[in-house]
Amino acid sequence: MGEPSSGGEPMPPADEIRANFQSVEARVEGACRRTGRARANVTLVAVTKTFPAEGVSAVIAAGATDVGENRVQEARDKKPSVVGSARWHLIGHLQSNKAKDAVRLFDVIHSIDSIGLAGRVSAAAEAIGKKQTVLIEVNIGREEQKSGALPENVPDLVEKIRRLASLEPVGLMAIPPQGEPEQTRRWFRDLKRMSEACGLPQLSMGMTDDFEVAVEEGATIIRVGRAIFGTRS
Repeated sequence: MGEPSSGGEPMPPADEIRANFQSVEARVEGACRRTGRARANVTLVAVTKTFPAEGVSAVIAAGATDVGENRVQEARDKKPSVVGSARWHLIGHLQSNKAKDAVRLFDVIHSIDSIGLAGRVSAAAEAIGKKQTVLIEVNIGREEQKSGALPENVPDLVEKIRRLASLEPVGLMAIPPQGEPEQTRRWFRDLKRMSEACGLPQLSMGMTDDFEVAVEEGATIIRVGRAIFGTRS
């Protein structure tokens, strides 16, 4: 393992990151083949949270077109040092007081869970003349410790967000209750049904332990960190 940089995790060697990324890519392609899906219809977001800018640069060099961060401040600190270009996704909880920075830093925000937060993000986007792409986070398992709109509130929330001129709602995001990959399949199916009912094409679901099942159930965006960068300490 390499040395940590800028307070981040120790970084695996770049060739290890490349090999891991290629392995994940092969598994995504396999899941697509099993279900007759086009590989081009699944976006692999390399989750770079806690790893230094060098790690982001390494995964971009390995072929990643999209990277994901959990915290606005972490992205703000390391994005200027990243070599290479990618689409940046905010996949963690967004505090409303960070809306301006989030809009400035991220191409896609996955964690809109209330009309209040949506309004703050829309105002921040309008102020800089941007149309911000967003996904609505759903607390699909109704877990008290998790963020996200409750399933029954999603249709109304989607309609209200559609009225905000500076937001472009494109899909739903969820982190299902923890379990074996096959146990998460039912939650992915529920989210897909919900997205179809709302007329939203994008489905952000599936992480290291269950992304293949998520792809089989219709995920269009998967968020993979550990399988690429190794276990965080």
